Amino acid sequence: MTQTFIPAVFYRGGSSKGLFFHARHCPPDHAVLERMLLSALGSPDPYGRQLDGMGGGTSSLSKAVIIGPPTHPDADVDYTFAQVAVDRPVVDWGANCGNLSSAVGPFAVDEGLVCAADGEALVRIHQVNTKKIIHARFPVRNGKAVTTGNATVDGVAGTGAPIALDFLDPGGTVTSGLLPTGQVIETIEIDGRAFDMSLVDASNPVAFVAANDVGLAGSEHPDTIETDRAVMALLDRLRRAAAVRMGLGQTPDSVGLANPKIAVVSAPATFVTLDGRTVEGAAQDIAIRMLSMERAHRAVTLTGAMCLAVACRIEGSLPHRLCSGHADMQAIRVAHPSGIVEAGATVFQRGNGWHVESGRVYRTARRLMQGEVAIAPFEGEGDR
Repeated sequence: MTQTFIPAVFYRGGSSKGLFFHARHCPPDHAVLERMLLSALGSPDPYGRQLDGMGGGTSSLSKAVIIGPPTHPDADVDYTFAQVAVDRPVVDWGANCGNLSSAVGPFAVDEGLVCAADGEALVRIHQVNTKKIIHARFPVRNGKAVTTGNATVDGVAGTGAPIALDFLDPGGTVTSGLLPTGQVIETIEIDGRAFDMSLVDASNPVAFVAANDVGLAGSEHPDTIETDRAVMALLDRLRRAAAVRMGLGQTPDSVGLANPKIAVVSAPATFVTLDGRTVEGAAQDIAIRMLSMERAHRAVTLTGAMCLAVACRIEGSLPHRLCSGHADMQAIRVAHPSGIVEAGATVFQRGNGWHVESGRVYRTARRLMQGEVAIAPFEGEGDR
């Protein structure tokens, strides 16, 4: 039994990293594809480190992307995202990664899937998981995506070329609409306690709950949240109950790991980032602590930041109540454990409901490795 080697590119996109594959290099059988991705990333790993693969032991570093020809008339490429669990043999296909979305355009240009002249390139991306269109704009020189520049991303060392991502009509990605229940506030009971939550699906579904309602200040570091087993258990129960309300599961036990995300939100307050900087309350509009794949994020998912920016503009929602800036602001300044990210959204009332036209964020990306990734022999295979 010998290893198989699959052509791949390793990218950082925003504050995430992942393996990028051409669709033509991936096995058509879905079960075989999942085994391939688990092996490539090094999952499942009961030690939580993914030392036997390319993963980094956290949800933001255990991801894969598959790029293929477009199946949508308004797109240049198809982009499918896979979230690979660290400690379980699970590949979740139910969500998008906003951070890795920033690397899709550069990958498409560098791999010759999209031809781009020098200047600003536009790559139209069909995000297969959510069935939405993303426009990526970034600089190109000599037929390749530029990686150097002055743009910064909190949580990422150094600088890079700016990549603008426009998420078109991002409401209702995997649920029935922007507000899946039709309500801006839902009350969920856990052990006789009532929790006000806003359940919003914009670029990805997120269940928002107030920090003080779950015994947090909203400025905690991720490790502090993770070590509080009672809080983690409560947040998981709230997430699963919210998922049932959003139509993402028949029962709490049937809800997957990836969707919806649960996010703890709070009003602006001074906090210290993971790299030791002090961020004053005046520099932010709302604070978030997000959980993904049952882990507390060290930054914030890009789709989570965008969903929060959208929610902040929906009158009466929980984020709207806590946000210091609303429709008069061009972008919402979202505070997270690594710093600040700005996310803009065009949201308006239409009839008796709310509609989001688009959302915009800026990221950076860089190709870190190209070549072939080793896939360990699957149990039961014969010699190759």
